[in-house]
Amino acid sequence: MTDEQAQGVFLLEHLSDGIIRILERHVDPWLRANIWLIPGRDRSLLIDSGMGLWPLQSYIQGLVEKPVLCLSTHCHYDHAGGAYEFNERLSHPSEAEILKHPSRENVLINRFVGADTVKILAEDGYRAETYCIRPCPPSRPVDEGDVIDLGDRLFRVVHLPGHSPGSIGVWEEHTGILFSGDAVYDGELYDDYYHSSPEAYQETMRRMIEMPLDTIHPGHYASFGRPRFKDIAEDYLAGRRSPTCPASAGKS
Repeated sequence: MTDEQAQGVFLLEHLSDGIIRILERHVDPWLRANIWLIPGRDRSLLIDSGMGLWPLQSYIQGLVEKPVLCLSTHCHYDHAGGAYEFNERLSHPSEAEILKHPSRENVLINRFVGADTVKILAEDGYRAETYCIRPCPPSRPVDEGDVIDLGDRLFRVVHLPGHSPGSIGVWEEHTGILFSGDAVYDGELYDDYYHSSPEAYQETMRRMIEMPLDTIHPGHYASFGRPRFKDIAEDYLAGRRSPTCPASAGKS
């Protein structure tokens, strides 16, 4: 697939605060992750990179002129698939080995990717049964408190373990904006993966409740404000959003 053909596989949405949301058009809406782009004066920040099936770097450089930092909120296939295209890759050190040696098991492809996940023709080169993301170890590991400076905007890394050990978010303190990855989104919150920890997830949720958050841009689905976030967090802590909690028993 050429770069020109790839232009039609991404959906673009301009939100407030200069934030751009990008979606992979041909991925099942239930599974596709949000790709967030924040243009900055000196550099731009890309948060997550989808499944890596289409040329993303050239598409992003068609939107912004400045160098791009590609941050993976965690190592799962739907968030780190396109990171290999970027020279500057940021992620938590605890998941660096997975990103260096991804497999269908350790980035959860075997659990979620099936024949209907991606709606493209086989001749485009994609096969559900053999798909895997490419190695993309961090060129710059980041952890709690690290600052990402775009020149005119500052974002602080927040470690939000539970969904995975190296799950991180990116917080802009003065606006109250949090890019949460899969630490929170408006859906069932998965804490039953091989490297998940419900106990850590609960602590992460309690911590986020105490943060002065105004807007959450999550890893999946639509963005939401603090009132909706509090409902989601309280639901999770009460056992109503996790596959491992009794209140969720029987959910698909």
